[in-house]
Amino acid sequence: MIHEGLKKELQGRIAAAIIPREAAVDVMKELQRHYGWLTDEAVGEAAELLGLSTLQVEELATFYEMIYRRPVGKRVIHVCDSISCWSVGGETIMTQLQKSLGVETGGTTSDGIFTLIPCACLGNCGEGPTMMIGDTLYGRVTPERIDKILAQERAALDCLT
Repeated sequence: MIHEGLKKELQGRIAAAIIPREAAVDVMKELQRHYGWLTDEAVGEAAELLGLSTLQVEELATFYEMIYRRPVGKRVIHVCDSISCWSVGGETIMTQLQKSLGVETGGTTSDGIFTLIPCACLGNCGEGPTMMIGDTLYGRVTPERIDKILAQERAALDCLT
């Protein structure tokens, strides 16, 4: 259950929207940040806050790639699988990430830190192949850079704990 402060903050965002549905993605992202993923409970809370049915929230949640309806690692790695990135080596990047992390696409590392997910486009076509970890975009990724990037991301997490 969300705390009163978060509930009031979300209600304020919804009130500032022209219609409540306009704030749906923002509400889902905040609830996801709170829970770690968009749990069934969070879907219900979002529906109640937005004045929508749980089915309407579920439909929105499953449409957006960066709303997670199952548990994910502390850092989600999105690998662009658009034609632009794949034509400059995106497939090699995904293969190297799978090897370095020891997971298949969609999987989470045994330590719960990384989840590896392909995505349609990260909007960085001129810098492909591209991946995003958390909110950090990495362009012109090479297999040789992957382990260094993963080490940086792990170190950043260590600094937070």
